[in-house]
Amino acid sequence: MKFAAVDIGSNAVRLLLARVIEESDEPLFKKEVLVRMPLRLGDDAFRTGMISEEKTQRLIETMVGFRHLIAAYPALDFAAYGTSAMREAKNVRDVVTRVRKACGISIQVIEGAREAEVIYANHIEHRLDPRRNYLYVDVGGGSTEVTLIARGRKVGSSSFPVGTVRMLQGRPSARALDGLRSWVKRHRAEHGSMTAIGSGGNINTIFKLARVKKDRPLSYAQVRDIRRVVKSYSLEERIVTLGLRPDRADVIVPASDVYLSVMKWGKIAKILVPEVGLSDGIVHLLYEKHHRRAIRA
Repeated sequence: MKFAAVDIGSNAVRLLLARVIEESDEPLFKKEVLVRMPLRLGDDAFRTGMISEEKTQRLIETMVGFRHLIAAYPALDFAAYGTSAMREAKNVRDVVTRVRKACGISIQVIEGAREAEVIYANHIEHRLDPRRNYLYVDVGGGSTEVTLIARGRKVGSSSFPVGTVRMLQGRPSARALDGLRSWVKRHRAEHGSMTAIGSGGNINTIFKLARVKKDRPLSYAQVRDIRRVVKSYSLEERIVTLGLRPDRADVIVPASDVYLSVMKWGKIAKILVPEVGLSDGIVHLLYEKHHRRAIRA
């Protein structure tokens, strides 16, 4: 079965085309195509509370292109989710309507709590030690989602308006940061030691820069060292020398700051990086929906 997921984030818009292979008790999720467009809708939404006409047109053109790719793949089903930038834009209904009229894709603008749930749908913790505690952390352009799995059971999940694009604009409020810190510290006090699971493009980039073997965790010291090295380069050097995309080169340091802060608050020594994100969670949800239908049939 083939599925398509569109993640309309505050920094970039992503299309994931993925195949699900049912060969055993546990289906295999195989990423086949990932297309990323650096629209940075958060530049508008967090500064003015609106998505500009220019960004709206670029989003429409991107979604039209994605619709053709979804049809050519072809995907059995697809879904498109809009996150922090879209849920804060006052003109989001107009933008969603124009996209739907242009290409037939209906964007679901989801709240932060739902975003955390979709990220959790990846269920990476099922492959880990059920006796331990794991803290999912996803640092995006507009928000940070956290979910705690204590001994195989989800016990808490939340979203905070702390994101890298906001940080570049100097906009994360002290209240938002305090909320994230309090949440992490409270759950650490209630449940004890934790291992972090990082998801999303920022931690994936940090992981690649650290050149750690796949399936091996990153230590707090390694994340700190990567942050220090990247910060020592100019923006141009990050692009030319380190090979970072321009829209990743400027957000990687603030992203590192958030991951390091969460690890510090939670007294977390290591973070696992399974290289998944919101779009992967969407694919899991689409598969589960069709799997349930097949069972009922």
